[in-house]
Amino acid sequence: MSRKDTRKPPGGTDGRTGARTGRGSFLTPSRITMLVLAALAIVLIAENTRDVPIRLVIPVVTMPLYLALLIMFILGGLCGALLVRGRGR
Repeated sequence: MSRKDTRKPPGGTDGRTGARTGRGSFLTPSRITMLVLAALAIVLIAENTRDVPIRLVIPVVTMPLYLALLIMFILGGLCGALLVRGRGR
């Protein structure tokens, strides 16, 4: 086989169907699902604004529920990012 036969056609297509190879596509089903879930979490956080007591092992702290939910959302995102980062190694 010559070198010409092993090249991919320009434009990022697979050469047979003309379909994109997937490297340049931004809106994958998993990303759409993640964006929808993030939007729902933001709506949940924005709708819960009353003050609630929260027990932190020994002390009881009173804070707005949206702040507690926002903190948990951020911590969950950080944990998820660490899991994804650790899987690649």
